[in-house]
Amino acid sequence: MTAPTKPPHSSPADGPAGPPPGEDLHTPVIDWFDEHARELPWRLPQAGAWGVMVSEFMLQQTPVSRVLPVYEQWLARWPRPADLAKEAPGEAVRAWGRLGYPRRALRLHGAAVAITERHGGDVPTDHSQLLALPGIGEYTAAAVASFAYGQRHAVLDTNVRRVFARAVTGVQYPPNATTAAERKLARALLPEDESTASRWAAASMELGALVCTAKNESCHRCPIAAQCAWRLAGKPAHEGPPRRGQTYAGTDRQVRGKLLAVLREAHGPVPQAVLDRVWHEPVQRARALDGLVSDGLVEPLPGGLYRLPST
Repeated sequence: MTAPTKPPHSSPADGPAGPPPGEDLHTPVIDWFDEHARELPWRLPQAGAWGVMVSEFMLQQTPVSRVLPVYEQWLARWPRPADLAKEAPGEAVRAWGRLGYPRRALRLHGAAVAITERHGGDVPTDHSQLLALPGIGEYTAAAVASFAYGQRHAVLDTNVRRVFARAVTGVQYPPNATTAAERKLARALLPEDESTASRWAAASMELGALVCTAKNESCHRCPIAAQCAWRLAGKPAHEGPPRRGQTYAGTDRQVRGKLLAVLREAHGPVPQAVLDRVWHEPVQRARALDGLVSDGLVEPLPGGLYRLPST
């Protein structure tokens, strides 16, 4: 359903004002969330802001099922930012395991160091201070402020963007990259009440994850199916299909992962000859290793040795 608009200063002559944009979506989506939300450890009160932040780093481009065991091990080992900050960054890479995109581990370690040094070890409540932390972008700052501290922010991940694209804009998929129009719409849809807004952020995200999925959406289970602009229009096909996941086999990503796996398992520096056994093609192997060094994920040592970063 297209969001209704009204002049910012209407007079009685204009007639009764309609509901604010999105008001008719809030209650059904939040009620659905209250009944169907998954029980996830980072949603528990005891998770705290640090638990929320760790989950947001880990969940980027990674499904919940893969995150859960690593998340629990991580928080058991490093229950506070200061616990992680005092470790070498290589330990964060080691503990990251096979979650993929291991630079996230370095960024999370960097954020923990900054939180410890700048904020006394407590994840800041102020959105601008969150945004100033290393490795924290627009989405993560809004998510932590909203989910950890109950603040009113537009939290736009892929799932939320898809829900808004279909329910309000009437298209099957959102653009590949977040646009200014999407940000404006998300702000217009925010409930005025702060606690309701944070609940709406979590609920709309869960709706996209479980019901309004990229493929095989379950409109019969959707609490706002009767209002969905895309469904009411007959579900017109998007200009193009959703982006497919990147091929992994045979890519530099796979080689990087194999090299890191050897280094994670090692208790000391690893000779070049050991890493050479990881992948048969020398040019690609060297390129992958050079990339890991350039990204700060691997530290070269004299004598052709390599290890996870120590500083």
